[in-house]
Amino acid sequence: AFSLDMIPTFAIGTAGSYQPADEGWGPRPVPLVHGHADLAAHIAHSVIQQDFDLTVVNKMDVDHGLTVPLSLMCGQPKAWPCPVIPFAVNVVQYPVPSGQRCLNLGKAIRKAIESYDQDLRVQIWGTGGMSHQLQGPRAGLINKDFDHAFIDRLIADPQGQAAVPHIDYVREAGSEGIELVMWLIARGAMADLAGGNKPREMHRFYHVPASNTAVGHLILEN
Repeated sequence: AFSLDMIPTFAIGTAGSYQPADEGWGPRPVPLVHGHADLAAHIAHSVIQQDFDLTVVNKMDVDHGLTVPLSLMCGQPKAWPCPVIPFAVNVVQYPVPSGQRCLNLGKAIRKAIESYDQDLRVQIWGTGGMSHQLQGPRAGLINKDFDHAFIDRLIADPQGQAAVPHIDYVREAGSEGIELVMWLIARGAMADLAGGNKPREMHRFYHVPASNTAVGHLILEN
């Protein structure tokens, strides 16, 4: 979680643990997030050597963008079942990174993980709401057709989806719909974009809760 005083385009957390952030109503009542400092440092080194300028953050709180997906996947445990490396992407203050930049970053993260000297099982999550707008004349906007088309194209044509300009996301999916570029990081890390096989679609889900933020789940496996 960063204030508007300083928002890096891409930032990786390298701490041993992370407190849930107070976003105005107190921290979410969820467990402490434990990190993996060694793997995080390795990813940071590798990705920077691949010409991405990461901000390395040794102390940070983690907001709903991380803890809500953890809750959706893991329920309400007393402790999260695995270490987590937070990776923050600026989608709150323009200019934000392009879809192509995010896709390429995913490719770089894949290379970093493959070069790590421990045999680990790693998941890469792209988080962020689907279509939604929280303020202004279009507050409450939901575009189900756009959301489903985004998922279809993310699976079948990630390179084409990466070329979609920001204005299309904002026009079709609301001002916060730009968060979807983060999904391209996870997609960029899949094997087919490194010459391997197409990923398998293991799970897909879509729902619009009372909060008026479209929620999508997609699990792809190499």
